[in-house]
Amino acid sequence: MKQQTKLSQQQQHIEAHQSQSQAGQEFTNSDELLRFDATQITVPPAIAERLKQSAGILPPPASSARPWWKNLLGK
Repeated sequence: MKQQTKLSQQQQHIEAHQSQSQAGQEFTNSDELLRFDATQITVPPAIAERLKQSAGILPPPASSARPWWKNLLGK
């Protein structure tokens, strides 16, 4: 019985420490928050596969387009 009490006290201490460290987390901007959140969550395999398929359908970015300043200056 004494060992169970000791284990439950240790678990309570660990849980309290974890909740304090998570509650005290502050972020300077939303990007930092999203990066932190991404490290804490695992994406289910079915959703990851759907995202890969969706990303494969997208056209490549138009990197060969003229810069805006060339259009403005007529070069």
